[in-house]
Amino acid sequence: MQNQSSTTLVNNNTSKAHAIKFIVLLGIVSLFADITYEGARSINGQYLAILGASATTVGIVAGFGELIGYSLRLISGYVSDKIGKYWAITLFGYTLNMLAVPALALAGRWEIAAALMITERIGKAIRTPARDAMLSHATSEIGRGKGFGLHEALDQIGAFSGPLIVGGVLYIKGGYRTGFAALIIPAIMAISVLMAARWLYPQPRNLEVSQPELETKGFPKKFWIYLVAVAFIAAGYADFPLIAYHFKKVSAVSDVWIPVFYAIAMGVDAIAALLFGYLFDRKGISILIIVSLFSMLFAPLVFLGNFSFALIGMALWGMGMGAQESIMRAVIADMVPPGRRGTGYGIFNTGYGIFWFFGSAIMGILYDFSLTSLIAFSVVAQLASIPLLLLVRKNPS
Repeated sequence: MQNQSSTTLVNNNTSKAHAIKFIVLLGIVSLFADITYEGARSINGQYLAILGASATTVGIVAGFGELIGYSLRLISGYVSDKIGKYWAITLFGYTLNMLAVPALALAGRWEIAAALMITERIGKAIRTPARDAMLSHATSEIGRGKGFGLHEALDQIGAFSGPLIVGGVLYIKGGYRTGFAALIIPAIMAISVLMAARWLYPQPRNLEVSQPELETKGFPKKFWIYLVAVAFIAAGYADFPLIAYHFKKVSAVSDVWIPVFYAIAMGVDAIAALLFGYLFDRKGISILIIVSLFSMLFAPLVFLGNFSFALIGMALWGMGMGAQESIMRAVIADMVPPGRRGTGYGIFNTGYGIFWFFGSAIMGILYDFSLTSLIAFSVVAQLASIPLLLLVRKNPS
């Protein structure tokens, strides 16, 4: 009996070690990927302007890229489940996602640059549901929240570093084309590490302890309730460009400090992902409810506060983002059977993205009329998610 127990313990430890290694590998992929496209996004608007695009064009390109980038996840998630080629879809999406960025250095017209920026978003849409489905298998061994939190933390290190690296390149060389060209290095690193992960773990599903899948015609009721709750949170979450626009307009934060504020928010995001992911495994969805109650306070702080209050508001904004990227994905993995997680993540990401887009548009319109109405919309929308999250916590059928 003792030998059997020891063997079981060794097997469990080995499984957890493999799960952690797989999560870290995909986290490193995300780190390099975020350096690439977040670095590019920090100069995309300026680059389009230099190539002759109008402010309206810049706004349309950015908004359309995000909208199509989220909407396509519904299709890519369904296809990944249907054909079962999670690695192939992930590799194709990342390749498209990564190579479109350094190609911007060769764009001679704003139309070409705009097409490449949208292509980058399409690549991300293709690979995200399949990647998250593979991640979900590994997270079952170490804890859903902890696993997705670790991945998000590594991801945000890249998001923090990318704009700073591009800024350094621009400071030394002084050209946007050089900045885009330099991003081919992290792009190649991301694809290389991804291929290594594919070689080491050709069947990520084996990382999850097999469980009988219930044959159902659709997703459980709690999945749809949860999706509506997340939609409210997304609608009320102001995008950073609007916040940065406000800082610039009212001079609450200087031009030099605006990117620093964003970097601080990304740093808080990384720490929050780890902390709240860990707490989620112990307390469940209650942690998301608590975080939402605190993070909704970012709106009055960033839109009405002075430098210090705005900084606190950005920290709360980053905290909410960290919880959303870790806990929200972890919840889906527990709700959806393994064979349908690509579809589940596709539906989830599509709903989240669409409501984020419309919420951002509404807040942009409200900004021109009244800051009070914008803040009210943001807070009320996020507050509306709480009763629905409480219903999910009760685990309805």
